[in-house]
Amino acid sequence: MRTILVSGEGAEEVAAATALHHARQGLTTRLLAADDPHRVLDTVLGTRLTDRAVRYADALTVARTDGPTAFRAAVEGLSGVLGPALDLLGATPLDPEELTPLPGTGQLALLRSLRTVRAQVLVVAAPRPAELIAALALPEQLDRYLARLLPEQRQAARALRPLLAAVAGVPMPAEWLFEARTRATAALAEARAVIESPSTTVRLVVEAAAPRPAELRRIRAGLALHRLRLDAVVAHRALPAAAAGSVDPWLAGQAARERDALAGLAAELDVPLLTSRQPGPALEAVAEQLYGGTATPQAAEHPWWVEDRLAEDGLLLWHLALPGADRSELELVRRGDELVVGLGGYRRLLPLPAALRRCTVSGAALADGELVVRFAPDRDLWPRG
Repeated sequence: MRTILVSGEGAEEVAAATALHHARQGLTTRLLAADDPHRVLDTVLGTRLTDRAVRYADALTVARTDGPTAFRAAVEGLSGVLGPALDLLGATPLDPEELTPLPGTGQLALLRSLRTVRAQVLVVAAPRPAELIAALALPEQLDRYLARLLPEQRQAARALRPLLAAVAGVPMPAEWLFEARTRATAALAEARAVIESPSTTVRLVVEAAAPRPAELRRIRAGLALHRLRLDAVVAHRALPAAAAGSVDPWLAGQAARERDALAGLAAELDVPLLTSRQPGPALEAVAEQLYGGTATPQAAEHPWWVEDRLAEDGLLLWHLALPGADRSELELVRRGDELVVGLGGYRRLLPLPAALRRCTVSGAALADGELVVRFAPDRDLWPRG
């Protein structure tokens, strides 16, 4: 499945036009509104969306993630295993009508949709970039927490639980906890498979009148840190082409400034800069402006790799492509077999490749959108000879 996550100012209209473009190519397409409390996509489409997909056009169905419903379903699904514990504590379970969504419910609803929707193309009118990156990073973080709280070796010891409890007095988690961990691990693996797939990309939308390149660079760095693929940037609602030759000097000047700003933005991007123009026409016209008869943009490749310079310098170099990263916002900490990388408001724990775990960090440099971390072999750990 091809998954396109459209995020930014005006993402709803661009997502709808993108979905319509794919549907008109004969591909079964689902358009999904995620974390849209003001129902902007409903207004764009002129129809009220629910969590049940409905047909909007040939090959195109539309729906929205429903955080409250997903939250109630999750709690009801746990009621069976939590029931005995609640009875033991004398607690009264909450009625379905009492359940209100907790913070993060929208993120979980989006992740559930990513792994359950079945279509050739899924286009998501996603939350704003910071919230989207946090949502897509969540499966990796939760997987890490589960591995620390309920490691595999403790699961393997389930058969010994009664013996350990009786003989040694070692407390062991109840069976339902292991079963819940197994289900959660499987669901997280499915979500990560979609997020990490080469066919899943992010498309950022900026206002053509104020593209804010510095902000876009920070967003790009956050996407790159989490290995999320950017396939295009959309400059939305640019002035009509005729504005450049207007007899109104203010309008002509505004069009010239906008043209220069977008030209500067395009020069620093390694992905296409697509443009839609105002006033907002029908979705079919927006799709034509953005894509014409071309295929959908493909994400730029930014590999991470280890360079062997042991013979020349006695070092191994870990190259991490982080386009948009600012040296002044970089934070690096070695923690055991992991490298903690911070970029402004984004942070990720990166497991070190096997060879680098037997090394010490000897330095790092960030230049031209690439972080290079230098590792020197630890004589006590490095294989002799």
